[in-house]
Amino acid sequence: MWAKLADHFLRKIIKNGELRITWPDGSEAKYGDRVGISSAIHIHDPALARKLVLNPELAIGEAYMDETLTIAEGDLAGFITLIATNARDHGVGHMKTAATGARTILRQIAQNNPLPVARKNVEIHYDLSTDMYELFLDKDLQYTCGYFKDPGMTLEDSQDAKKAHIARKLCLKPGMRVLDIGCGWGGMALTLARDYGVHVTGVTLSIEQVKYARARAQAEGLTDKVAFKLLDYREVSETFDRIVVVGMLEHVGQPQYGTFFGKIKQNLKQDGIAMVHVIGRSTPPGRTSPWLHKYIFPGGYTPALSEVSREIEKKRLVVTDVEVWRSHYARTVQHWIDRFEANLDPIRDMYDDRFLRMWRYYLIASEISLTELGMCIFQYQITHHPMAAPITRDYIYAQD
Repeated sequence: MWAKLADHFLRKIIKNGELRITWPDGSEAKYGDRVGISSAIHIHDPALARKLVLNPELAIGEAYMDETLTIAEGDLAGFITLIATNARDHGVGHMKTAATGARTILRQIAQNNPLPVARKNVEIHYDLSTDMYELFLDKDLQYTCGYFKDPGMTLEDSQDAKKAHIARKLCLKPGMRVLDIGCGWGGMALTLARDYGVHVTGVTLSIEQVKYARARAQAEGLTDKVAFKLLDYREVSETFDRIVVVGMLEHVGQPQYGTFFGKIKQNLKQDGIAMVHVIGRSTPPGRTSPWLHKYIFPGGYTPALSEVSREIEKKRLVVTDVEVWRSHYARTVQHWIDRFEANLDPIRDMYDDRFLRMWRYYLIASEISLTELGMCIFQYQITHHPMAAPITRDYIYAQD
């Protein structure tokens, strides 16, 4: 029964390109119009048919991790692209309706991130070995989108350009106090302190990141200008001239947006500027992939522009600039994938092959979500008063 349902499901979804499947009993099936991307897979577990019908996104990712689904022709990127673009264009109507109707209720459960949950979620992803991140990120360990002013830029150059671009939007002056929410391994905070003469407090819930960032500050002689704290943004009580948030709002969860922007309002001085850089979606509000939620970013969510703007408005804060980056993150992830694949042996010394497949699936699916599914980057410049930031954008590009 489940095999027939899975076959019926796939015929409704796969319209463009060609997907060839060899089922566990040795039978073969073809789906699509044979125009465009072609991929062939083997399914080795009879139980996978039921999982595909009930929760296809989770089932496909887990099956690749467990090798109950293997790629027989083409590569993983081609297979995911084929599935993702067809699901985008030909998703089953009643399933879309059900997902839309349940979205608000499911968010309250999946994205509810009180402090104990937030700490646990961070441990799952960011307290992995820093040695692994060093193998595929740039030298500064920027785990966010680079800024490719020139498509031929190296990953390192794009990350330097990203930090400089953000610094200009912050309109920094020497001696200012800056809060870096979700400071990661400290690269942004150290850059701002070293190159712009400001004093930075970086906060994160990752024990490994705090240790690493503090060691970097010590090695660079910047402990008098930078302090890294194991602290949740909700626990910060001081006020700052500037607040920078790069790649952290995705972990807050939509139900906490009011709290998050309430803290921005509370912690930002009246003449201050905040800059929030976040992965978002150019589509209407949606949901987090159940596979991504379970294995990579529990509690996370990439928001629509409307969802973030609405919460900023509710707090009576002013959006003084919004910028949308489109292809930059796809280029960034392409660099990460190349470096990850080039370093499989040392990563295999740290983690098993199932972990390698999980991360390969995550990185490739991320790239495809950016190229095919409307994901992008939003940068919000936020103030208390409309005249706190310059009234033209010339200052952002004056040094380019």
